[in-house]
Amino acid sequence: MKIAVCIKQVPDTEAKIKIGADGRSIDDAGVNLVVSPFDEYAVEEALRLREKHGGEIVAYAVGDDRAATALRTVLAMGVDRAVHLKDAAFEGSDGLGISRILSAALRLDSFEMVLFGKQAVGTDRGQVGPRVAELLDLPHVSVVVALSVEGGRLRAEREIEGACEVVESPLPAVITAQKGLNEPRYASLKGILAAKKKEIRVMGAADIRLDPSTVGASGAAEVWEKLELPPGRTGGKILKDMDPASAAKELVRILREEAKVI
Repeated sequence: MKIAVCIKQVPDTEAKIKIGADGRSIDDAGVNLVVSPFDEYAVEEALRLREKHGGEIVAYAVGDDRAATALRTVLAMGVDRAVHLKDAAFEGSDGLGISRILSAALRLDSFEMVLFGKQAVGTDRGQVGPRVAELLDLPHVSVVVALSVEGGRLRAEREIEGACEVVESPLPAVITAQKGLNEPRYASLKGILAAKKKEIRVMGAADIRLDPSTVGASGAAEVWEKLELPPGRTGGKILKDMDPASAAKELVRILREEAKVI
C-alpha cells in the first residue's frame, strides 16, 4: 500500500508568539518549529496502515529550508522518504496555493491514500486536505477518529454533533486526521539515526509542472490584512457587602452593560 502524508511545520504550541514588523505575520525569530500536532496523527496512521498492509510512505511538505527539519522528524518516526516542495514562487501562498502545490506534486505519483491532519495549528483553516482531494478528483473524509482498510475500500468514523458518522469509500482517497484517531509514537534512537540517511527530494515549480503564477503571493485569493494578539486579561470585580438578591441584580447589570455577554 502506497501512502502519502502531507505535513506542515508550525510554531510550538508552547511558544510565546510575537507579531512581526509588518503587522500581518508572526515574528518567528527564536521560535521552536515543530510538526503540526494534527499531522502527527496522520503520520502515525500511515505507519499503522503500512505495518498491517505493507508498502511505502512518502511525506510531503511545502516551505523554506526549515521545513526539512519537520521532514526529518517524520522520517525518524518511520516514514520511508520525503519530498520538500521549495521554490521562491511558493512564498506567500494561501490555502488554495498550498493545495495546488501539493496536488501537483502528488499527481506525479500514484497513491492509494493521502493523509493530512484536520488542520494546521496556527492558521486553523482546515482547507488544504479537502481542497487537494477536489483538485485530484478523489473522495475524501475529514476529521476521522477511526479508520480501517480492507479489499480496496476504507471505512472511517468521524465525530459529528451528538453522534458518530460512518463513511465508506473506494481507494484512492484523502483522509484528514482528528485527535483520537491514534496516539503518535516517539521516534526511537534507531529511527533518528536512520532518518539521516533517508532521501529528502527537493522539488520546485518546474519539477512538479506547476505554473508559478497560480501560487505564491501573486496567485493568492486570500490576503491577511492584520494580525493581532488577543487583548490581555483585565482585573475582575468582587461583589461584597451586598445581600444575595442585590448581588445577583448587580451581577446581571455588569454582564449586560459592561461585559456585554448577555
